[in-house]
Amino acid sequence: MIVFAGEVILLDVEGTTSSIDFVYDVLFAYAKEHIAAFLQTNSQDDEIQEISQALAKEAGIVADIRNGSGCTQIVLAAMELMKKDVKSTPLKALQGRIWKAGFNSGQLVAHVFDDVPSSLANWAASGIDIRIYSSGSIEAQKLFFRHTAAGDLTPHLRGHYDTTTGPKREQESYRKISENIGVRPEQILFLSDVGAELDAARSVGMATGATLRPGNRPFESHYNHEQIQTFTDITL
Repeated sequence: MIVFAGEVILLDVEGTTSSIDFVYDVLFAYAKEHIAAFLQTNSQDDEIQEISQALAKEAGIVADIRNGSGCTQIVLAAMELMKKDVKSTPLKALQGRIWKAGFNSGQLVAHVFDDVPSSLANWAASGIDIRIYSSGSIEAQKLFFRHTAAGDLTPHLRGHYDTTTGPKREQESYRKISENIGVRPEQILFLSDVGAELDAARSVGMATGATLRPGNRPFESHYNHEQIQTFTDITL
């Protein structure tokens, strides 16, 4: 149980609001299945070219999606990054564009745990500023919460952060978020299933909570974070 009297709740997605299995078995699988066709179809799109060039640079290759062999190289590089679960900003941007097509077509519907919709609604009604911090791109986050099985949850959310703010395991990222919101870190409760992320947040003064959702992996931590199984374990 967590008793929180602050102003902001900052949420992770994978393993916190949604299951790890959904992210890996549905979202990642969808991106892998459609990435080649997506790049081929959008090879002349300036934004997709920019993202693919950034991805190629990160992978240490020289390739251009406007020709067949270059497109194949970038697909293989993206596949390798996904296999290693690298928190790559251009990869996340590319995945977000692919997921957008899936969500808009109805092929994808985001999973959230049963307690999430009512908890978000109750927190927002209580005046809590709810924000998301995920390695997935901000665009992907907005799509995710707009297209959940429980409906559109974005009206409850006031802000989003991704790896453009900084890596989730680094203290400076949480300082930046606190400064962006305009509140002291002590006024923010960060919920995640990853010990290193919780440690980084706690080290700058944020309140923290470890989410013990079904399917989550055991984690190591330098702090004794309060643990919750559902969002109903939080009292405002």
